[in-house]
Amino acid sequence: MNLALTPPEAWQPLPAAAWTEDAARHLLRRAGWSAQPQEVAAALRDGLPATLDRLFPREPPPLPEPASVAALADDTPAFVERLRAADPADRRKLLQEARERAREALLDLTIAWLRHARRSDRAAVEKWTLFLGNIYVVGADKVPNPALLCRHQAMLRARGMGTAPALARAVLRSPAMINYLDLQQSRRGAPNENFARELMELFTLGIGAYTEADVKEAARAFTGYTHRAGEFAFVPARHDPGPKTVFGQSGRFDGDAVIDLIYRQPAAATHLPARWAAFYLADEPLPEPYLEALGAWWRGADFSLREFARHAFGSRLFFEPPFRGACIKSPIQYYLGLLQDFSLDVPPLPRRLVPAFRLMGQLPYHPPNVRGWVGGRHWISSATLEARRLLARALLRPVDESRLNADEQLALAQARAAGAGVFTIDDAWFAPFSRPDTGAAAGELLRRLLPQSADAYQPVVAAALAGAGRPAAEPARLRGAVLALLETPEYQLC
Repeated sequence: MNLALTPPEAWQPLPAAAWTEDAARHLLRRAGWSAQPQEVAAALRDGLPATLDRLFPREPPPLPEPASVAALADDTPAFVERLRAADPADRRKLLQEARERAREALLDLTIAWLRHARRSDRAAVEKWTLFLGNIYVVGADKVPNPALLCRHQAMLRARGMGTAPALARAVLRSPAMINYLDLQQSRRGAPNENFARELMELFTLGIGAYTEADVKEAARAFTGYTHRAGEFAFVPARHDPGPKTVFGQSGRFDGDAVIDLIYRQPAAATHLPARWAAFYLADEPLPEPYLEALGAWWRGADFSLREFARHAFGSRLFFEPPFRGACIKSPIQYYLGLLQDFSLDVPPLPRRLVPAFRLMGQLPYHPPNVRGWVGGRHWISSATLEARRLLARALLRPVDESRLNADEQLALAQARAAGAGVFTIDDAWFAPFSRPDTGAAAGELLRRLLPQSADAYQPVVAAALAGAGRPAAEPARLRGAVLALLETPEYQLC
């Protein structure tokens, strides 16, 4: 990777004169899901520092827990007691009912989060939460209770603007993580090494920055950390209070003390910046001197995650030409970007929406393994591209409500009554582009949808817009041109 800026220059703030309309679009598309005209205008008006403050607030708005998810959480202690008292036949029935309730609650949670994340004023925080969730990974395969998944995500959202050590301590106490990495099985004399190993390898340091002895000794420090009916609990009788040696330091360490030791290691300052660059900047790794320079700054900022986000997204390097329009959208960004680009609402139809995410390769709350989604070029294959095309085409057609069951029709009616009823692209969206100056209108449409200049598409779009004056041709020409843009390689990028 050849970069024009030196490592010290790279992380300097973007000069005010370089804060242009194109720069604002780049920030909004990369930090969030898309760049809407009103958001671009607000960013230009307010300036980059104020825009970053708005994108990354100190106290992000929480996701309201769906009623079905909250009911699962509230029911957990009583359910455990019923299981204990049930005979084998009743126990099987109770477990089957619980699985069905959990399945429905997870669908509700998926729709609720997509609705929450779709809002422009929450996009950057929710993408940041998704980024942190791809580091501190949990999944429905080993955590079948959606209430625990929802609360793990809520913890990442709330703590994601604090310090990295405080976030790691909160992750240690997350019942979802305790289940996912088998921490509840870890006890004095028989420590489970899963959490200690992934904490060092995937969450904080990376391969090569620790030894097997560090993992084994740290695992002893994490004994006794468990949960009871979804609430964190520390059980002293299960904890190993003896002396341990981790990273060459000896003491009667508990889990928090090990986390403090981890953040004294040099690799702790560069691991998250490297993950940030892979998620937000480019597939190709940044050269080590750039990561070291950013890591040194971050250590000096006491590992503040909010200050890291403001610093990294506001840097000269982030806006360099090689990084513009060069990241492949994840399926989640592709979908939420579509909704924002066309001012659409999330339809309350999980049985139709969830399969689309599965086919595109990123079903929320279902990471493939503890390493999370790899992303980048792995998002794209002939099968996943076809799934994206089918999704885009579906948004250009009205919902065929005759094919919905009664529950789905009721859900649609309730969504419309609540003011969220625009689920497909109607002719009104095209109205601003139906004007005499088709060249200018085509340019505006291309800027709205594509992250980089695409002169090759200008004649095609202009021709489609020129037919807007003929009512019989308008729907087919405009929709056909927009669909063609949504299927271009450029629309897959941000």
